[in-house]
Amino acid sequence: MPSLFEPILVKGVTLRNRIVASPMCQYQAQDGMLNEWHQAHYAMLARGGVGLVVVEATAVTPEGRITPGDAGLWSDEHIPGFAQIVSSIKAAGAVPGIQIGHAGRKAGCTPPWEGGSPLERTDPRAWEPVGPSAIPYVSDSSYVPREMTPQDILATQQDFVAAASRALEAGFEWLELHFAHGFLGQSFLSRHANNRTDHYGGSLENRARFILETLAAVREVWPHDLPLTMRLGVVEFDDGAERSFAESLQVLQWAKAAGLDLVDVGLAGSTPGEQAPWVPNFMVPYAERVRHETDLLVATSWMITDPKQANAFIREGQLDLVMFARTLLANPHWTYHAARELGVEAPQSVLPVPYAYWLQNWSA
Repeated sequence: MPSLFEPILVKGVTLRNRIVASPMCQYQAQDGMLNEWHQAHYAMLARGGVGLVVVEATAVTPEGRITPGDAGLWSDEHIPGFAQIVSSIKAAGAVPGIQIGHAGRKAGCTPPWEGGSPLERTDPRAWEPVGPSAIPYVSDSSYVPREMTPQDILATQQDFVAAASRALEAGFEWLELHFAHGFLGQSFLSRHANNRTDHYGGSLENRARFILETLAAVREVWPHDLPLTMRLGVVEFDDGAERSFAESLQVLQWAKAAGLDLVDVGLAGSTPGEQAPWVPNFMVPYAERVRHETDLLVATSWMITDPKQANAFIREGQLDLVMFARTLLANPHWTYHAARELGVEAPQSVLPVPYAYWLQNWSA
């Protein structure tokens, strides 16, 4: 059996293979509510044969949305919509996961296909962003976040806890905290976004405090037999890259002690000037170092498309899971084609029978 198709047990959850549908923002919700678009989207991903489907970044508070179209879990009214998604994912044989987060100083913007710019202050949908410090994401921008007070910080951490509890009630079996991409958790960690002088700023221990406290608080309500994971931007691709990566390794050691089960190794995205090396598989070496230096289970994504390479990453111990986003949008049945290319004896077994029958007979 190719390594990519070997099951894996994480806590009390077994994934049928190492292929994960990565969280992909759809920006199609209204007031955080899911709809028919999400139902079709997540059923499609699960039916393609992946082991785990992680639902898109879901805001823990209205002010934590990247755009007005973000999914949300700040209210019990959101739970039924997510429960339907969970049911669809499980019916297709995949494990249902969800990513929860807060966009921080990058909140309140238009969708990327409309420019991804901050909403005009006169727009009735606009709101004031918040962050660790009153430092805008874009230098000299007038879109300046309000610096969070200690009371704001505590309230936001409780928003994460409440959202995690709602995710559990909806039936999710895998939880990812979004602390990457320049959003709130990443901003607290980054020297570019955090110039606080209290115990949430300055030293690495202080800058990591928001992430670690939030993780520990969520761990209290999230069952210990279910995986608790997080996406962390482990490197800032600027002249301080090595320092930021070394700091991330230390943060992950602390996070492991606080109950973290797996890290989704991502980009920092702390400033618009970061120069990520956009080539295939470019985050895999970072994930491999994280795996070896922290002994955490690791996953990553970013321009991984080739089945043989993905299989080698698992076989050679570089990754535990491989996450796919655009690859699965382009081909929801990538898992089936990967199984054929890797010589899986019954590749059609990864698909529901109504798909597998016709694809098997077409290829015969």
